[in-house]
Amino acid sequence: VAAVLSTGVLIACHTAPAGAQKPLRTEVVVFIDEMARKHGFERAALQRVFSQVQTRPAIVRAMSAPATARPWYEFRSRYLDATRIAGGVKFWEQNAAALLRASREYGVPEEIVVATIGIETFYGRNTGTVKVIDALATLAFDYAPRAEWFRGELEEYLLLAREAGFDSLSVTGSYAGAMGIPQFLPSSYRKYAVDFDGDGRRNLWGDPADSIGSVANYYRTFGWLTGEPVTVPVEAGESTVDAVIAAGIKPHLKVAELKRRGVVPLAPVSDEADAALFAVETESGLRYWLGLQNFYVITRYNRSVNYAMAVHELAREIGALVKPRPEIVK
Repeated sequence: VAAVLSTGVLIACHTAPAGAQKPLRTEVVVFIDEMARKHGFERAALQRVFSQVQTRPAIVRAMSAPATARPWYEFRSRYLDATRIAGGVKFWEQNAAALLRASREYGVPEEIVVATIGIETFYGRNTGTVKVIDALATLAFDYAPRAEWFRGELEEYLLLAREAGFDSLSVTGSYAGAMGIPQFLPSSYRKYAVDFDGDGRRNLWGDPADSIGSVANYYRTFGWLTGEPVTVPVEAGESTVDAVIAAGIKPHLKVAELKRRGVVPLAPVSDEADAALFAVETESGLRYWLGLQNFYVITRYNRSVNYAMAVHELAREIGALVKPRPEIVK
């Protein structure tokens, strides 16, 4: 895709003959009309694009059974293994200068950035093989639970393609339409991607430096607190904490209040810190944690407790091997 980005091919350049175009569904025609009215796209150009888009039922099935919904111990075993840890050490060594600069400029630890990229794409090795426009169109028009949201991402994708000058039919990514080394959705790409190496392009496909800077920028934008912990293990009685857990993962109670409700921190944490309580399923039963602001920030990348725990724990494992800094990642 890095090569595609340099070609300057615009969305309006698709030239499939009119006779080869398949009929478009009503909802797709309505979407094209909105793009023309709101953003000045040529209707005929978008009609040619969408005549080549394929609906993929397997994507709807995958969205209905995400890997992050597995019990924590199963999810953990998939993403925290010796190979991924070693890969993180190697990625850090190969990109040490960019990681250090990103940490200094954005206040996000190197290990958090490395672990995020490691969970997302195994450090850029697995960026996805599904055509992004197929994925987004399928979810926008055939996945009712989140169709409106994905129509927004499809809109953002077409705007991104026009801005960056790439062929919207050629880019591949995840089944959810995420792209590149850090797996940014189109809206995130447009808002948070940065040209970290200064070459004039925000290239998240073939450029680790831009990807590193973009992940760090994303976390900072969502409120990463430099030098603060991510989680704190606690003891808690199931009968007393259900309502607290049900309130969600966004920090909403002071630690002092949680203590009054029977939560016992097993590591030092300020009584004045805002926290949420969550539980993960281990092989021996539920285990409880406080999720602090930085944990909540990780869930803005992927709104899953399992995902955020995996990033946090992988970061800790990699950081311990490369550059032990317990004052940063606790």
